[in-house]
Amino acid sequence: MTEQSFINQMEPWYGDEEIEAINNYLKEGGWLMEFKKTQELEKIIANFVGSKYCSILPNGTISLFLALKALNIGIGDEVIVPDYTMIATPNAVVWSGATPVFVDIDDSMCLDIERVRDAITDRTRAVMHVSINGRAGELINLKKLCEEKGLFLIEDAAQSLGSFFAGKHLGTYGHIGSFSFSVPKIITMGQGGALVTDDRHLYEKICKIKDFGRITSGVDIHDEMGWNFKYTDLQAVFGIEQMKKLDCRIIRKKEIAKLYHELLSGVVEVKFIPTNLDMVAPWFFEILVPNPTELKEYLKTQNIGSRLFYPAVHTQKIYKWVKGDFPQAIDFAAHGLWLPSASQLANSQIEYVCARIIEFYHK
Repeated sequence: MTEQSFINQMEPWYGDEEIEAINNYLKEGGWLMEFKKTQELEKIIANFVGSKYCSILPNGTISLFLALKALNIGIGDEVIVPDYTMIATPNAVVWSGATPVFVDIDDSMCLDIERVRDAITDRTRAVMHVSINGRAGELINLKKLCEEKGLFLIEDAAQSLGSFFAGKHLGTYGHIGSFSFSVPKIITMGQGGALVTDDRHLYEKICKIKDFGRITSGVDIHDEMGWNFKYTDLQAVFGIEQMKKLDCRIIRKKEIAKLYHELLSGVVEVKFIPTNLDMVAPWFFEILVPNPTELKEYLKTQNIGSRLFYPAVHTQKIYKWVKGDFPQAIDFAAHGLWLPSASQLANSQIEYVCARIIEFYHK
């Protein structure tokens, strides 16, 4: 029997189309900087998610920060964030000068709306909803709560490109939605982020801030604080080709998720988080188990890569000052494991992974 080559937990997927597009762009004398190809990609993304405007940025952390600055959120303000999320979510709030207020999650791994309601103070300016692995949670009710309280709703939809809820793409419910194109995402440009909105004023402010706060492009007069958060056409050329493959990858992600569910359904130690695969294109394929670290180490001996869930944010050294009760975030973090999740996984590889998990629990 041939030894199984190592199956990465995640890896990028690109082909001759991206290589040819970049070669053609360079041969035609492209200037590499943000210009027409970036604008073309922005239109493609806006059309796909159903937003009027899109601005591409260097990465998803910058996009969250810029969303906050475009909404004039800063020192003295509070922004409610989930205690279970990638660290970029609260870090962007700290970077803006505001204070992150941590709230526990519900069974969908999204914000617990009742805890959000309890956390609102006179200083609260915004709520940052994170659609973990393409799930929306109580997003519609959260939007209503924000409207009732006069708060901005920012969607961190970094893990949700290709995922919908109640007929709309995630990232389009709030005042601003943020996406990420880092290597683990369903499509990638190596790095990259995007902000989408239907508000022209917000869009124009985003474009201004990302270009040093210039009064107009190419003119070195600045009437507002800004930074250089521009993208590159070289990455955009790559991204345009990736976007052409997104529909097929959404289909494949759902097929892989269903296969994992089917093959592991008889393993009593393995639990799945309820996910509507009609609407959700999973970012990673996740399981909850009693001993994720032990399973991770065993899978590694079998040439299988996996990854532990994020820790609850308040347990991280940099957020030790956070006080509160976060049982759901702690529980998910203690039991979660991400399995191999690349879109290009073959069924035979998924079968091998599941066989090894069954072996681990039944040995």
